[in-house]
Amino acid sequence: MKLPRTAARSLAALLLVWTAVAQLTPAFAVDSTPPIADPVLQQRYLALTHELRCMQCQGEALADSSVTLAAEVRREVHDLVLQGLTEQQVRDHMVARYGEFILYRPPISWRNAWLWGAPPALMIIGALIAWRVLRSRRPLIDQGPDEFGEDADEESGEESLQS
Repeated sequence: MKLPRTAARSLAALLLVWTAVAQLTPAFAVDSTPPIADPVLQQRYLALTHELRCMQCQGEALADSSVTLAAEVRREVHDLVLQGLTEQQVRDHMVARYGEFILYRPPISWRNAWLWGAPPALMIIGALIAWRVLRSRRPLIDQGPDEFGEDADEESGEESLQS
């Protein structure tokens, strides 16, 4: 079965474009640091770059950020891991240099306790407000519509329709 000449050309052009895009994919890689030969150290490096926050992007991990500052911090983490520092020592070094904000999961301390305690406290306050509002409306629901004059309005409306 032979393809028509135009279909064969289209297929060849599509294959050429696909190959070019596949070859360019490594050029768009975020992390340009060379891989570490020791797989244990490489895993430690990858774990750390996913735990640390980009100081410029603030919403991305170092591993996902393509900003120059993130590349420099990744290189620094790479060098610290190669020097043999443990994960905790690298974290401590980064916190000493950039502050606790660099950690995606900062430890609970008195300085940031309000960040950990505010969501449950706000949920409890919201539940108490909702409970009080519902409790104050219960007598209104228990009262019939006669007490508010709604039936009288409906009857006068019906009378005007009948006349």
